[in-house]
Amino acid sequence: MMKKEMIAMLLAGGQGSRLGVLTAKVAKPAVAFGGKYRIIDFPLSNCINSGIDTVGVLTQYQPLRLNTHIGIGIPWDLDRNIGGVTVLPPYEKSSNSEWYTGTANAIYQNIDFIDLYNPDYVLILSGDHIYKMDYEIMLDYHKANNADVTLAAMPVPLEEASRFGILITDDDNKINEFEEKPANPRSNLASMGIYIFSWKVLKEALIKMKDQQGCDFGKHIIPYCFNNDKRLFAYEFNGYWKDVGTLSSYWEANMELIDIIPEFNLYEELWRIYTKADMIPPQYISSDSVIERSIIGEGSEIHGHVKNSVIGSGVTIEEDAVVENSIVMAGSVINKGAKVSKAIIAENVVIGENAILGVGVEAPSKLDPKVYASDLVTVGENSYIPGGVKVGKNTAISGVTEISDYENGELPGGGYIIKAGEDR
Repeated sequence: MMKKEMIAMLLAGGQGSRLGVLTAKVAKPAVAFGGKYRIIDFPLSNCINSGIDTVGVLTQYQPLRLNTHIGIGIPWDLDRNIGGVTVLPPYEKSSNSEWYTGTANAIYQNIDFIDLYNPDYVLILSGDHIYKMDYEIMLDYHKANNADVTLAAMPVPLEEASRFGILITDDDNKINEFEEKPANPRSNLASMGIYIFSWKVLKEALIKMKDQQGCDFGKHIIPYCFNNDKRLFAYEFNGYWKDVGTLSSYWEANMELIDIIPEFNLYEELWRIYTKADMIPPQYISSDSVIERSIIGEGSEIHGHVKNSVIGSGVTIEEDAVVENSIVMAGSVINKGAKVSKAIIAENVVIGENAILGVGVEAPSKLDPKVYASDLVTVGENSYIPGGVKVGKNTAISGVTEISDYENGELPGGGYIIKAGEDR
């Protein structure tokens, strides 16, 4: 029987509907971040840097790119004979095939996988946060408190507290009360969705709560442990942590990478972030180009002006094109004279000559004002924007569009063009 002290289960099934057209064809954890990474690289790198060599990645929605990216885990040194990284999609059982209906249900369906390693502790992670954390220190804390469950928690501004599970603790950080998304929060200590469970305790809770509709950690498992006199502790984390679940927080987290002294440093030797690197040539920057404060990916060719932007690999920016305050993902082309301002442009997009993105006055999105906000222009992957058109703020474009889609050559602020067969 194999024996691992702690294994990690990484929940990467999320659709990420608040990322709009960015996640129409790809799971949120597989969305590009910071030029060369994908969001899931961060928790995976944290695992290997923390000495955890067994990780189950639970996938569900649009898993193809995630599976290709993770492969057998070589970039994270997770290609092990015993342990390593295992992708765990929902599988057909003889009686019925079941999707994962909630975060805890996904773990429940993989009890056999966890039992295979007979761990003392199980670390539960989610695939859509950008942060660096040493889980080993959190495990030491769990043991020192003789805890059944330890929840990583961080102080948040009180006005944002109602978006989180809120913990009320005593002087020893023992949790006395737990409120899921309270209207009037009584504390600003928020659960980060990172948990260490003693495996016996978690297994019991999963089996007891298995019939709950959409069984979830925050709604069901944590309250069950709490109500059954288990020892719950809050582990306070004060490092950088960003939930990149909305377009504005995703855009901000990318922009923070290019601050003069980035709040989140990708370049530390001691805590590397690993990713699957394609074999691509170095970037080419022409003598006419002007680049200020930007990250430029490998294999990119820059002839125009780039300012305050994060440019992925294999991107082409032609002469006289201007890109500012924007994210341009791998393989996209910005043609001559185009101007792109405060936009998120997904992979393999082509922007025609002299097109202008991000102009005019702001107007609320007609597609979904909750998703498309902060004056951003969001363009889904493989889209085409014809030359000469003007695109306003809080807009969404997905698919191969043509001049006739733009009334008088324009998509006004708040508008959207989603071509047939494209998801929102």
